[in-house]
Amino acid sequence: MPVRVQTEDFDLGAEIAALRAGDPRVGAVATFLGTVRDANPDLGDGVVRELVLEHYPGMTEKALEAICAEARTRWDLLDILVIHRVGPLRPTDQIVLVAVTSAHRGEAFAACEFVMDWLKTRAPFWKKERTPDGERWVEARDSDDSAAARW
Repeated sequence: MPVRVQTEDFDLGAEIAALRAGDPRVGAVATFLGTVRDANPDLGDGVVRELVLEHYPGMTEKALEAICAEARTRWDLLDILVIHRVGPLRPTDQIVLVAVTSAHRGEAFAACEFVMDWLKTRAPFWKKERTPDGERWVEARDSDDSAAARW
């Protein structure tokens, strides 16, 4: 169950190819790729020039591994990959990849959505936005809590 927290960018195609690795049992690959936006709707017309992500090394990976382990208890999965970047990121940069393989699409879709919903609410990451008006920490959104609560 690969989980990586890193500053470096990643190659989406290479990561998915490695996850599948020619496994003939894989009938479905569901992915979520998150990218940095240039605006935050909570700021109105606020422009985001940079997003800085911080984490607790070791603790963050354990939290992500626990989320993936929980997904494995709920769905019949072949593999899960989570890559989350930290450090300074600019608009259009890749920030997170969640990829799930399964024999069937329904299980892969559900598990991918579950992992992302729980990641947003249970993984110890902190985000700071840099805008033309200064810096601000990003607060948790009620919509993220609601999405995670349905599981």
